[in-house]
Order: sequence, then structure tokens, then C-alpha cells
Amino acid sequence: MIRKSTITRVGLMIALSLTAKTLQAQDIHFTQFNAAPLVLNPAFTGDFDGQWRAAGIYRNQWASVTAPYITYGASFDAPLVYDLSIDDYLAGGIQLTNDKAGDGNLTNFSALASVAYHKFFGVQEHSVKALSVGFQGGYSEQSIDLSKLYFGDEFYNGSFNSGTGVETQGLNNRVHYFTVNAGISWAQMTSTTFGYQLGVGANNINQPMNGFEKTPNQQNNGLGMRFNGQAGFILYTSEKFSIRPGVLFQSQATATEIIGGSEFHYIVSNPEVRSFATAVFLGLWYRTGDAAMVVVGGEYKSFRLGISYDYNTSDLNKASNGNGGYELSIRYIMPSPLDFAHKLVYPCSRF
Repeated sequence: MIRKSTITRVGLMIALSLTAKTLQAQDIHFTQFNAAPLVLNPAFTGDFDGQWRAAGIYRNQWASVTAPYITYGASFDAPLVYDLSIDDYLAGGIQLTNDKAGDGNLTNFSALASVAYHKFFGVQEHSVKALSVGFQGGYSEQSIDLSKLYFGDEFYNGSFNSGTGVETQGLNNRVHYFTVNAGISWAQMTSTTFGYQLGVGANNINQPMNGFEKTPNQQNNGLGMRFNGQAGFILYTSEKFSIRPGVLFQSQATATEIIGGSEFHYIVSNPEVRSFATAVFLGLWYRTGDAAMVVVGGEYKSFRLGISYDYNTSDLNKASNGNGGYELSIRYIMPSPLDFAHKLVYPCSRF
């Protein structure tokens, strides 16, 4: 006798297969979005105090519902050319991501290179302004294991015969394409205690074709443009304690994401050079209609380690028992002698 859970599982896969030709893929997202700045906005390439930056992030979600959705990300960026015009500089970076989703092992891999120009205005001792413009492009590949999917025309005469249906024969298991992204940001440090950063970006500007159909439908298979906006602030209420609120808005095809909240940051060592000080932090965030999120971590000698957990609040919370996902992130910034000389620093490197 076939169990009810098996019938439900097969029915779900059939429903997904019947809509496969009209689905539009969506980009990855992270709870710790400030731990993956090159995913967020190419204008954030090189917007930090230091010689170079390396970062990595790992996300695991929906393990309580289906095969877990697992995402990896790694990036490296650095200023390339200094003093193009007084304090301006050009920065470059590389972003790698790999995502595996669901029972069909839908895999998305991207290798993107980015470049950003940082223009400074009105540089004073405690007031710095910078306008940044960035561009990003590279190679992406998607693959799927068709043998793990169920299609309606593979069921006949009371039995299931994998790989025999017309639906399966009309699909490729791999597709590759190129994508182009762009972004702009404005950062300002108004004093030693307050700074902010604003940014907007557009991804998949060329809307590449990424469908698995061997005969693609030009109207349905293009990867939708992803538009996003970010706002982040840093307010020091004392030499050691700061409040760091932020908001992220993203929209792609019919999907919209809004994340808002704040990080609370406390320096436990000498606060003279803040970018190098030992610190701990706690973040409380909410993704509208989806999850409440908590982030904890610490900073030590230019290393930053973060751990986050999502508690699911959407309609799926009954099936998931509230379990959403967790993330691990790590970042290292090679210190610059300029930091210790108290010279020009990038204003409010918030993301």
C-alpha cells in the first residue's frame, strides 16, 4: 500500500513538472546580506578600510521539509589603482556562488568579476563623502537531475517508468549563460559617531535565457531583472557601543523581499582603531512575511565571524515546524597602515 506521504510527494513533483516551462528562476539571497556585499551591489566592491578583503558564506535551509537548499558564496576584492584624482580609487573583485535546491538537485553556479570606481568629495578630518559606481559580469550555469523528477506522462498502466515521457525528452539537464549587473552607492561619514550608506542596484540587466527546454519559449525563459535598494547606518552612542540599523529591498519577477532590523555592536578592546578592534555583535532582523532572524558573532584582528538562524513565519511554518535556515559567514580584511595613521578612510563601510 502506498503511503499518503508518498502520494503527496509524487503529486507535488508532477505539479512542478507541469509548470516548469513557465517558471522564472530567481537569484540567491542571504540573511547576512552584509556578509556578501558583491552579491548585493557591485558598487560595494572595494568599499572598506584595508588592502584587500576575502569573505565566505554558507547557507542551509528547508531541511525539515525536503532535501536541504544549500548555498555557498566566496569573494575577494581589493583597491587596484589609488589617487586617480586626489583620493579616488578603482577597485576590482571576484564573486563565486553555488546553490543546490530540492529533490531534483537544481544547481546554480556563478563566477562574476566586478569593478567599482570610488569618487570622494569634501574630504575633511571628520567628514568624508564618497560616490561609488560598479559593474559586474560573468558566467553562470544551471543544472538539474532529471532522473529525480516525476512527470505525468511517465505514469501509465498503473506503473511509473522514469525517463520515458515526452516532457523529459524535451528538457536539457544543463544550461549556461552570461549576465551583467550594475549598481551605485553613496556613503558619508558626518562625524566620528555617525555615518550612513545608501545603494541601488540592477542585476541580470541583459535578462539571459536560462530555461531547460530544448526549444525555448522566448517569453518565459528569460532570467528576470533583480532590482534592489539598501540603506545602512552606524551610530556610536559611546566609544565602544554602536547601533547599526539597516534595510534591504529586492524585487525580481513576481517576488519581493524586504529585510529590516539592526545590529548592536560592542567593542571589548581598545576602541582607538575601530576597524581592528575586538568586538561582539547581535543582530535582530525580520524578512516580511517570511522569517524572523537572529545573528550573533564577533570580530578579532580583522576577522569577522557571524552565525544566523531564521525562524519561519510564513504559511510553510506548519510543515517546517518554524525551521527556516542557518548561515555561517567569515570575513577577513588585510589592515592598511592608513588606518593606524588616522588618515583618510572609507566612510561608513556598512555593507
